[in-house]
Amino acid sequence: MYKIHRFSMLKFCAVVAFTVVCFSSNAQNNTNHFSIAADVVSSYVWRGVAQEGSRGGSPNIQPTVSYTNGAFNLGAWGSYAFSGNVKEVDLYATLSLPDALSVTVTDYNWNNGNDGSVGYFNYKNGKTGHVFEGTLAYGGTKSFPLSITWNTMLYGADKKTNGNQAFSTYVEIGLPITSNVKAFLGASLFDSPNYYNNGFSVINLGLKVSKEIKFSDSFSLPVYGIVGANPQSEKAFFIAGITL
Repeated sequence: MYKIHRFSMLKFCAVVAFTVVCFSSNAQNNTNHFSIAADVVSSYVWRGVAQEGSRGGSPNIQPTVSYTNGAFNLGAWGSYAFSGNVKEVDLYATLSLPDALSVTVTDYNWNNGNDGSVGYFNYKNGKTGHVFEGTLAYGGTKSFPLSITWNTMLYGADKKTNGNQAFSTYVEIGLPITSNVKAFLGASLFDSPNYYNNGFSVINLGLKVSKEIKFSDSFSLPVYGIVGANPQSEKAFFIAGITL
């Protein structure tokens, strides 16, 4: 059983902040850089699960701010619904490894765990709205283009009905069909309160098609469409997105 106390989390945040300051001071490293981007999507579906209920929700803006130093990437990602029903702030740290592998730790927080009385900085297990997840990913290569991600929730708001940690685990494989079309299939391996399934269930499959709309020699706008389904819940979704 994992036990993370508030003081430990403060120490962890302090170490991360110190690391970022140290990296930022290394001006000679050309791989040091900050970046910012944002997606606007017609609705917010995460791993086959609609984040605003069964009706599909409203458009969301999803900003990203990240800092990269060599193989290390530290960032924040959010999603905010035009309806006001989604207010998500996630933090992550990724370490890129050889052979197209990477390891990521993510701190998810979605509407403070749907409980307005729980503060963002409450990390006490059993009360926190945060979920900590570990991810191992293989990005694929030219000789073997299949991508694979393994994601397991390790701590926080991912509890069974008896209060024990559920360790919800989601595995997804992706395969490029053409240079701008990718097929994907994702499954929840065990009972999960976050994916709403019992036992092994395929919860996310479909196609993502990307395109750049060129307005001039110096400006183009990346757009994409995702058509998919969640066989476990017997729901389908169609999402349009723009990357700014």
